[in-house]
Amino acid sequence: MAPTTRAGASWAVDRAVSLIEVWALVAAFSGLVGAWRLLGVCRAARGGAKEFLGTLPRLVLCGGSAWPGGVATRETWGLNLATLRWEAMPALVCARYDHACCVVRGAFIVLGGNAQGGGSNQGIAPTSRVEMLSKGAGAFVELPPLSCGGICAAAAIAVDEGDSALGQVLLIGGRGRNHVDTSSVRLVDLATGVCTPQAPLLHACSFMAAARLLDGRVVCTGGFGMLSTAEMWGPPLQGTHNAAWTSKVLPAISDERYDSGGCVMSDGRFAVIGGVTNSGFTSSCEALTLGDDKDWDALPPMHDSRGSFACVAVAGCIIVAGGAAPHGRSAEVFDEVLGRWLRLPCDLPHVGGLLGMGRALM
Repeated sequence: MAPTTRAGASWAVDRAVSLIEVWALVAAFSGLVGAWRLLGVCRAARGGAKEFLGTLPRLVLCGGSAWPGGVATRETWGLNLATLRWEAMPALVCARYDHACCVVRGAFIVLGGNAQGGGSNQGIAPTSRVEMLSKGAGAFVELPPLSCGGICAAAAIAVDEGDSALGQVLLIGGRGRNHVDTSSVRLVDLATGVCTPQAPLLHACSFMAAARLLDGRVVCTGGFGMLSTAEMWGPPLQGTHNAAWTSKVLPAISDERYDSGGCVMSDGRFAVIGGVTNSGFTSSCEALTLGDDKDWDALPPMHDSRGSFACVAVAGCIIVAGGAAPHGRSAEVFDEVLGRWLRLPCDLPHVGGLLGMGRALM
């Protein structure tokens, strides 16, 4: 065998690096579940898959209450999608559940929720407190409270803009300290806490599924009271600038539900996952195709029925975890390519599971 020359060794190193890069592209094309499978193929495939998985954000869960009937918690956990392990993160300043969360300019934002002393008395009630965890920071910090007062069971959508000091969030629906659902949409300035009213929803709702579409519009479905309604909140015409956003009716979902998960799939469809129906917790799922012919189609059901759980879409998959259910610690992933749910080997670390957590990808 001919001796290995310096040039030959250099060629081998360059080839190995390029192979890892190729496998990283394959992993990105394969999606989250496909990347996990590549970890067991060969050394280059494992290196490429790890490289891709290392670029993905963590699923961050904060607060919530133990199932069943537990007290609010300050715990915060991040699911590392490369290792499938939950990692402890800085705790909330205020223990709470049924709060709204989103990521603004890389910072994790927590708004409202039910908390001790949230109302005029010292019992559990909607709070106006807002917190922020900056990327790489060792603790949450409190921001100015919401000027609109305490609110829980609302949806939070980050706003793309660069004018405000800390960023802005759309706070959609929810219920205030009077325990009445609202149709209000408010633009929250995080630096001041000022809530500016926007065009309202068509229906008052709380505990609904909501998410921002790829084109920036927002879809809201279901809600407390067993609603089957669906609406889209956005500009009156696509491409219209500086026009007031309004709501538009969408086809109703097939089953009345609340406390369900909502997310946008990689193909642009809006998915509604699980929740509570007239029959109790459900594992059923459906997706809305947007276009000239808007319609809901059934998706395969989850393995476990659950409500008030974490639900996010990432890398061609939907991840769900925890919630109010007999299996409240379990986690699952829906692979859009395979079209089926797979159980994940990473139950929530909280004994008994959690429901009503805040969640976002960070």
